[in-house]
Amino acid sequence: MLHMTDFILCGVNGKRLLFPNPSAKSFVKLTPLKPLSLEAFTLCLRLSVDPTVVSKEDREIILFAYRTQDHDELNVWQEKGSISLYLRSSSDGALYAVPLVSIFRTDLCVTWESSTGLTALWLDGRRSTLQVYRQNHKVQPGGAVILGQDPDDFTGKFDENQSFVGEISDVNMWDFVLTGDQIRNFSDGVWVGPDPNVLNWDAVQYEVHGNVLVVPEKYN
Repeated sequence: MLHMTDFILCGVNGKRLLFPNPSAKSFVKLTPLKPLSLEAFTLCLRLSVDPTVVSKEDREIILFAYRTQDHDELNVWQEKGSISLYLRSSSDGALYAVPLVSIFRTDLCVTWESSTGLTALWLDGRRSTLQVYRQNHKVQPGGAVILGQDPDDFTGKFDENQSFVGEISDVNMWDFVLTGDQIRNFSDGVWVGPDPNVLNWDAVQYEVHGNVLVVPEKYN
């Protein structure tokens, strides 16, 4: 079951979310600006992982989860030496053998386009080799965007051993693929591109559940 909301806030501009411990109860739910009915997207976020988790090379870590009633609709994982994107699947994903998220801040972006299937992972402004994944697929609306946990059903069912432990910030999503220059600007912290129109970290409403700290801007 989902847990009682500790508090609801709007806009996390300049702040970070700290998940200090492994947990099956701590998570943050984001309210998107519009439904995730997507035939393309760019998802960007900044993260760093707690050292106790970094040292466990075989541990799966959920980085971003979007769950509908019946499916894991859009998940990003760090697992098995890769960072992976899964669309409506927990087994058939786009896997990238790249340097994993560490105790130092990593700028991570994922792009995907249905018409071509072209999918890419960006780490600190550098793009991976393109893959063709889930061509002609469509991400379905009506789900929940969750940070910190992988919901195995729509009402929760979290696994502590897959929980995120560390810091997350600047979670932004667009319903189109940004250009390479725009993604590099995100990584450089000098944003001059279009405003995020699905998830906007500066304006998003978010619900904090369990032991999650909202870290003030002075610690950036």
